[in-house]
Amino acid sequence: MTQQHIAVVDDEPDITRLLANYLGANGFRVTELSGGQALMELMHRQPPDLVLLDIGLPDEDGLVIARRLREHWKTCIILVTGRSEPVDKVVGLEIGADDYVTKPFDLRELLARVKAVLRRAAQDVQASGTDALPFSEQRYRFPGWVLDCAGRRLVAADGADVALTSGEFDLLRVFVTHPGRVLSRDFLLETTRGRQAAPFDRAVDVLVSRLRKKLEVVPSHPEILKSIRSAGYVFVPAVAAG
Repeated sequence: MTQQHIAVVDDEPDITRLLANYLGANGFRVTELSGGQALMELMHRQPPDLVLLDIGLPDEDGLVIARRLREHWKTCIILVTGRSEPVDKVVGLEIGADDYVTKPFDLRELLARVKAVLRRAAQDVQASGTDALPFSEQRYRFPGWVLDCAGRRLVAADGADVALTSGEFDLLRVFVTHPGRVLSRDFLLETTRGRQAAPFDRAVDVLVSRLRKKLEVVPSHPEILKSIRSAGYVFVPAVAAG
């Protein structure tokens, strides 16, 4: 079996060496990198299966690097940082990071998160080829809109594409596959990210707010994505798949 390839991006050589040794001892092939430029060169040459990316690089914004990765590659992304501000976690999830860990972290927990993210990615790939009309190729239609899962895009009634971030698309896909059901924040976060840590509610709220701005006629008075006090959210319209 081919070893899965992980890129570790951190400006502290001691950390990259520690992670490389630990992940290497657990069966992964690891490339140690010190910054975004080196990572971009690797992505063009041999994209890794997963990137462990420190967002606190001294001369570069790791969140900008993560956004660039998500726009151009399907590689998995786990953000690693010494920051604990909630806004960093929100932005990281919005741009499509698969997970987020804060220093100092336990190596065994990090390994579990790496394996979980890679496992979910492998399951998505397998699911895309199992049915005559795979889940990943479905189209979900609701009044005025089509969610095209193959293209990961939202199409308006006039045929115009409405750009979605990875986080927005993943959340909307959960809603259209569970219409009329009240979905808790815990369920939404677990379904879209599979995070093992305690749910980070505000990340879901921020994504819902962004989706409303794109879907609703009057975002402040939503008719598609409604809030249910102390319970979560419900996707109101009827949905047709196929």
